[in-house]
Amino acid sequence: MSVLARPASPSLLRAVSRLPRQPLLPWLLLSSLLLGSILAGLSFGAAAIPGVDVTTALVSGLTGWRIGDHTVAQELIVWQLRLPRVLMGGLIGAGLAVAGAAVQAVFRNPLADPGLIGVSSGSALAAITLIVLGDVILVGWLSQFEAVALPIAAFTGGLITTALIYRISTMNGTTRIFTLLLAGVAISALTGAVTGVLTYLADDGQLRTLTFWSMGSLGGLSWQSLWTAGPWIMLTLIVLPFFRQALNALLLGEQVAQHLGMSAQRIKKVVIAIAAVAVGASVAVAGMIGFVGLVVPHLMRLWLGPDHRRLLPACALSGASLLILADVIARTIAAPAEIPIGIITALIGSPFFLWLLLSQGQRGQFS
Repeated sequence: MSVLARPASPSLLRAVSRLPRQPLLPWLLLSSLLLGSILAGLSFGAAAIPGVDVTTALVSGLTGWRIGDHTVAQELIVWQLRLPRVLMGGLIGAGLAVAGAAVQAVFRNPLADPGLIGVSSGSALAAITLIVLGDVILVGWLSQFEAVALPIAAFTGGLITTALIYRISTMNGTTRIFTLLLAGVAISALTGAVTGVLTYLADDGQLRTLTFWSMGSLGGLSWQSLWTAGPWIMLTLIVLPFFRQALNALLLGEQVAQHLGMSAQRIKKVVIAIAAVAVGASVAVAGMIGFVGLVVPHLMRLWLGPDHRRLLPACALSGASLLILADVIARTIAAPAEIPIGIITALIGSPFFLWLLLSQGQRGQFS
């Protein structure tokens, strides 16, 4: 981005990011995995639909022509229930993974997670406040905007919390990453305490809503959810790759980035803000989903290396695939009931996180 870089030494910057051309095999594998995940997401659920019928239902819905032997019920399930859920799940997975890769670069630590910047805890607190106290503090307004009130509250709460943490960690025009980390931990603990009080005050119906929302779920996603949160996540997926060279430079340290003609302070500020937008939008419509922003970037870094020209698109493809497949497991393992998707991602991510802790020789160094 031109606002972040000065044309001081472009040749040196290109030298830092110049790596050998990579084969197409990783991208073919990741693309195939994503396509297979989408097909699985459209096929499996409480009512299984063969892949052929899924394809003909999609074509019939697009063209208006009656193609294949699928039923009207199958076409309705594919188009109205599963397709928006799969598309939104893919966007959320991609957004969380790309945001995780960017945050890890800013922190220069492969164990960093988007939750460290406070957006998840802030979103959770705002949403839980609305669920428990909405009828009291928003009498009249809540009934008129009930469909969008929760996403708006969660999104706004996440951004406000991130801005607060960033302000606390910025002194004399410089953001201290260590202070930002500690401020994130402290604010997250505070929001967790307030959330606990609100949970204690909730009634039985509200507790059930809180349980599924706090553990994450794609069950309530619809086309409206896609139009509400999708553009914000797409914005992140489009904008962050423009910072690939800046993120590569940050891996070498802020002083190196400064010598390359970049404003490290401005890079950190903008990248954290963009990551907060993606995570806030995701939490607003699907609740808190953990480990995607931690596991996916690290796996892709181990496989493809630390260059963000490859890492960011690889995280987008694999993050989307992971969350779609996790959702398939969540709605089929106990069908017709659904398990919160946060449980599935935790079961996948926790062992990996423990392995990462045990195998990481030095924290803060990228593999």
